[in-house]
Amino acid sequence: MYNTHMPLRKIQFAPGFNKQASSSGAENQWVDGDFVRFRYGMPEKIGGWQEIMNKQLVGAARASHSWADLEGRRYIAFGTNKILYVYDGDDFYDITPFEPALAQTGCNISTTNGSTTVTITTPGIHNLEPGDILMFENAGSFTAGQTGYVAADFDNKLYEVQLAPTTTTFTITMASAETGSGTTNNGTLDIKPYFQVGPLFQSFGFGWGTGLWGASTWGTARTSSQAVLDPGTWSLDNYGELLIATIKNGETFSWDPNTGVTTRATIVSGAPTRSVMTMVSDRDRHLIILGTETTIGSSVTQDKMFIRFSDQESLTDYTATSTNTAGSFRIDSGTKIVGAAKGKDYILILTDTSAYLMQFIGPPFTFSIRQVGSNCGCVGQHAIVYADGRVYWMSDSGGFFVFDGTVKSLGSLVEDFVFQTNDNAPGFNFANGSELTCGAHNSLYSEITWFYASASSSVIDRSVTHNYAEGTWTTASLARTSYEDAHVFKDPIATEFVSSIAPNVPTIQGVSNGASRVFDHELGTNEVLADGTINAIPAFIQSGDFDLDMDGDGEYFIKVRRFIPDFKYVNGNSKVSFVIKDYPADVTTAQGQRTAGPFTISATTDKVDTRVRGRLAAVKIENSAVDESWRFGMFRFDIQPDGRR
Repeated sequence: MYNTHMPLRKIQFAPGFNKQASSSGAENQWVDGDFVRFRYGMPEKIGGWQEIMNKQLVGAARASHSWADLEGRRYIAFGTNKILYVYDGDDFYDITPFEPALAQTGCNISTTNGSTTVTITTPGIHNLEPGDILMFENAGSFTAGQTGYVAADFDNKLYEVQLAPTTTTFTITMASAETGSGTTNNGTLDIKPYFQVGPLFQSFGFGWGTGLWGASTWGTARTSSQAVLDPGTWSLDNYGELLIATIKNGETFSWDPNTGVTTRATIVSGAPTRSVMTMVSDRDRHLIILGTETTIGSSVTQDKMFIRFSDQESLTDYTATSTNTAGSFRIDSGTKIVGAAKGKDYILILTDTSAYLMQFIGPPFTFSIRQVGSNCGCVGQHAIVYADGRVYWMSDSGGFFVFDGTVKSLGSLVEDFVFQTNDNAPGFNFANGSELTCGAHNSLYSEITWFYASASSSVIDRSVTHNYAEGTWTTASLARTSYEDAHVFKDPIATEFVSSIAPNVPTIQGVSNGASRVFDHELGTNEVLADGTINAIPAFIQSGDFDLDMDGDGEYFIKVRRFIPDFKYVNGNSKVSFVIKDYPADVTTAQGQRTAGPFTISATTDKVDTRVRGRLAAVKIENSAVDESWRFGMFRFDIQPDGRR
């Protein structure tokens, strides 16, 4: 006879998510969750975040880098698709360089009475595009009563280009309408455009030169393309005290903190003018330039598999001689260098197919380079993370890799959820979201996180996290476009792009919506915005199905009379629900799935009466209000048999 006096049943779940198996196949495992992590084998809600100042950056921050100068002053550089910033712990400063090749003097101003639109006519071809940012100087020659504007409305102010109807005209939007007579040619000014970083989104090109010859009918647009137009991004590093910043497929700049936070970055003299990225080889003091020009100064010679490095202790000398350590070489496995990461005594270079190890060996060859992996290409420039003596990356083949002396596939139980698109998984946007991927290291919790654009999104909207100390994987809806670990600053600092809000630093007249918020992470339990708004972080975790009978085979129906919660801590209230099934295929209410709860749990809750019946159950823990957080322990159930039917 079946024992009717059963002891309390202890339920223990394996740490991490298993999203490869069905809910019943993942017995005694966790299958879903959001905003949770594992510590010491147990799940808990992640820490909160607080916005740094009420200042939102222009565009989407794609890169960040922190460092300290010789006097211990701390900085973080942020590179958006429009602006290069530096944060000194007190404020954000625009250090974006001007592009001298696009500067023009003696431009004419044309206005219309009652309109905020101003047309600027340049003496030469301006090469400006809508969304470009520029500064005006030396405004003058206004005819009294005509424009309604004065020089102070233009001088030393930033404007965003609205339209560029011709090669010699573009329009801007003023803060107020013109009140004069509205005649044309009623003023002059000089323009100083910012360097163009790139678009907000990743896309494909369909115009001339983006496909094979004969791929489409002459004079008609191509219907498909393999030419990826990368979103605007940067590579950031420090050469001693200097910030080194390179626009992807553009120029390289330096910024000296000793010149003050109000000075702008300047072009690195003698460096190539078009490169994928740069990186400083710290121990030997070389600037490594990846995917760069074969002829310095000739942007049309850019070869995305070509590498240059400067002379030791020099940022300006890239021509190899018998008396210096400058040099170059070309790697050949793949079609382009995607990104790179610095290890302890090496640089790992990743192409779209392969991995190369670059190491300093000294004169006469300076660096050695050898292929260490194949069929392990990287998905995006910022999808590479160095942590705990290893390099981790997300692959464009739909998986994860690690280099610890050899290249290894990093197996996980969330790969299908991340990379495959179906009814149960959001998938990955390989078509136009791969270059948006942001890899992050949170050393406080031994976590590597990749923030990525899911298949239905053109911006980052999801994340996947690997805890290398626990060996666990989790997924979340947390979206961050750049992330800086806690080493120079005490807390991790990350950015979130919000398309609906207007940027406010610097002040740019006519700038389009879309701004980046900057957050301190792992603070408190909520999202706290700079305007005082406090939002709850709605975390949850759900288990796979587990058998309720003591034999663990699902033979018997069981009554669950009560459960005994066990939390390491509960701040505020949390809710616990049980999803009850008679059969594994009961996945909807119509099929027989039902829910018991949610039951509110506080720090003083010793038991909850349930009185539910079934073969299988899954547990869900969640919170939805501010100031709520929790760390799970081990639940116990008071159960008794209820027969086979």
